[in-house]
Amino acid sequence: MTTGLLSSDEIRAAFSAALSDMYRREVPAYGTLLALVAQVNEATLAASPELRARLEKTDSLDRISEERHGAIRVGTPGELATMRRIFAVMGMHPVGYYDLSDAGVPVHSTAFRPVDAAALSFNPFRVFTSLLRLDLIEDTGLRERARKVLSERRIFTDEALDLLDRAEADGGLADGDAMRFVAEVLETFRWHREARVDAEMYRSLHETHRLIADVVSFRGPHINHLTPRTLDIDAVQRLMPEHGIAPKAVIEGPPSRACPILLRQTSFKALEERVLFPGSRGRTVGGSHTARFGEIEQRGIALTPKGRALYDRLLADARSVARPSADGSNADTYRNALAQAFKPFPDDWPEIRRQGLGYFSYSVDEGRIGRARCGADFDALIAAGIIRFDAIVYEDFLPVSAAGIFQSNLGDGSSAELTASPNRSMFEEALGAAVIDEFEHYRGIEAASLAMCRARLGKLELTS
Repeated sequence: MTTGLLSSDEIRAAFSAALSDMYRREVPAYGTLLALVAQVNEATLAASPELRARLEKTDSLDRISEERHGAIRVGTPGELATMRRIFAVMGMHPVGYYDLSDAGVPVHSTAFRPVDAAALSFNPFRVFTSLLRLDLIEDTGLRERARKVLSERRIFTDEALDLLDRAEADGGLADGDAMRFVAEVLETFRWHREARVDAEMYRSLHETHRLIADVVSFRGPHINHLTPRTLDIDAVQRLMPEHGIAPKAVIEGPPSRACPILLRQTSFKALEERVLFPGSRGRTVGGSHTARFGEIEQRGIALTPKGRALYDRLLADARSVARPSADGSNADTYRNALAQAFKPFPDDWPEIRRQGLGYFSYSVDEGRIGRARCGADFDALIAAGIIRFDAIVYEDFLPVSAAGIFQSNLGDGSSAELTASPNRSMFEEALGAAVIDEFEHYRGIEAASLAMCRARLGKLELTS
């Protein structure tokens, strides 16, 4: 490895900051959203010293204000494989496989993100990356036309690809090259209003599914949202109208809880933007397109397979009573059904831990270690405060929630009638790598923390 190279963490942080600045210029409401989230987070921490102390203890307070996730949609296996290589330079790895066809969205996805604690603490930037499922377009003629359009486009600049090759050969990039790499990759994420298909083909794609039109019709996978993390998403949802932002009707994910689980998300509606379609004799034809929006998220504890099975069952119970409509007409009915359905899920940390529903990180309180006794029971040490446990933050995504965000911003009637068709092997073949299993990853974090506790208290011969 060449000396004098920037770390992958530094390159990721530079890219995240540059992307945020670009999106703020392209979508001014995003800047309003950042200010609102900062205001709510400050008020939440001021009102809850216990929350502030817990975040400081787990080294996650500083990252809250910098936390972002973005989302892009690529059209071909080659585009996805190159994105994987680019994100690897930034220390981001594919975690999880998400099939959204079950919710009527013709994509499957993964999340590129840092995975170890130090990298997440340095900069927790993530990009939810979806690959279009052309195989789900029933009209064979339209499918082949879309395939041809996608095969002819080039979404990466030549310099970005040259610098990518250099980074892989040298094990990284020096300062100047790293900043050029950030600038060149940013071009892939930039919005271009000039469509690559004529208005007639755009309409055909749009009628099949709005997301297909978004992926196929333009020069590249423009970033369609950037998401700050809030500590109180209900407050943000309530305050958005006061800041001139119309939120979607319901918050996606679990109901509001004292002990947050998994992920809750809301957004403002996608912008209607002017676009230009190629016409005859070199002329252009004006039109409009909706794709880009603003999103906010609140993150809770990562759930074990047992906890996730319970979550999925309770969510299904709620949605059997009412599925949230894009126009918000049944929002109150859905919120009530959700709150009622989730009553069986415990809402205190000790009970969640006792039932094995969530993943926790364990640590020894050095100030109380002198109280530990030989042969002590692990749970007794927890009860005595000698071993503490903290929720491991869920760093990933929820397919039903992602689909709900997509559909609410693509407009009413955007959900196609698709048969669920998960195909992880096809996705990983396109990706050029296996995705990381999120449950195994969180299990490993928890196991490592337990091992550290046992090593620290090893002479006491702890019993489980």
